[in-house]
Amino acid sequence: MAISERTRHYRAPGRVNLIGEHTDYNDGFVMPIALDRSTWVAATPRADRLIVARSESYPDVVTIDLDRPPAPRTGHWSDYVAGVAVVLDRATRLLGADLQIRSDVPIGAGLSSSAALEVACGYALLDLSGGVMDLTGLARACQRAEDEFGGTRCGLMDQFIACHGRAAHALMLDTRTLGTRWLPMPAGAHVMICDTMKRHRLASSEYNARQEDCRAGVRALSRRYPDVRALRDVTRDRLESARGDLSERLYRRCRHVVTENARVEAAADALAARDLSRFGQLMAASHHSLRDDYEVSCAELDAMVAIAMQNDGVYGARMTGGGFGGCVVCLIDERGVANVPGTVARRYEATTGVRPDVWISSAGPGVGRLQ
Repeated sequence: MAISERTRHYRAPGRVNLIGEHTDYNDGFVMPIALDRSTWVAATPRADRLIVARSESYPDVVTIDLDRPPAPRTGHWSDYVAGVAVVLDRATRLLGADLQIRSDVPIGAGLSSSAALEVACGYALLDLSGGVMDLTGLARACQRAEDEFGGTRCGLMDQFIACHGRAAHALMLDTRTLGTRWLPMPAGAHVMICDTMKRHRLASSEYNARQEDCRAGVRALSRRYPDVRALRDVTRDRLESARGDLSERLYRRCRHVVTENARVEAAADALAARDLSRFGQLMAASHHSLRDDYEVSCAELDAMVAIAMQNDGVYGARMTGGGFGGCVVCLIDERGVANVPGTVARRYEATTGVRPDVWISSAGPGVGRLQ
């Protein structure tokens, strides 16, 4: 597919979640930033209703006929492109397009490469078709596409921050009300991302099983507290008083979500107060909860967290993303920028035999058209 004079260029970022894991599908609180790693789409309009997509990451060319929508959940990378096109086409008649896609968001690393792909393609298709650019509506459409075509019943966080990201800011998002609190990243505070290189699949049975555990917990708790619609509505006192109504597994799953929501609120206050030591303590507590109560960590993630925390200038470290592999996110000070990434990479490789990808990232903007 050649680039023509009519080609337009778009980008949407990946994301890293500083704190607030597995809370978004429980109507809870999260705190992501949009990454400075992105998915780019060069989109050229067509006269028909075909979407012809090619990605630099894969060898094949995919054709999607909007008049004959494809079956969902084929397991092919193009499910995400097809999904967002089909979902958007239900509300706004789309035109066909040739799409050339490239990305430096690592796939399966917990940095939401799928949401970056969905949002970049969705924004491009809407723009070429003259559709209304309601970014929250686009985020919701991409979330539905991930559910229907990707097979992952995700919350809205990934798509929301890919649409609404703000440079130099973290976002505290209330996933029930979509209320936002933008928090400037303090000067001298840096985000370090450590990719363990252990890949995972968010559509795996384990990920969806955690959601079912949460729903089972809500059903049990709502019998005692009828106002409980999601774990967002459960306080620690309520959870402890109803502990006898829950199996040990369900209690620990619920305890993670309830305490994680409280940690996000405390972390927002700490960031606003520039209390980075407190923020780091909350990150550590989050990792322990994900490891022990929610059971979504793994040996590689635990090793990376431990190695990162051995370095001066690291305030805190935790796994980020769905779990079972992927990345660790760290908050570090100015002193650590020059030396800590290399030290962490060398120690992790010496421990595991695997060379990780470790880099400093800054909070960047959300989706947009480049030209």
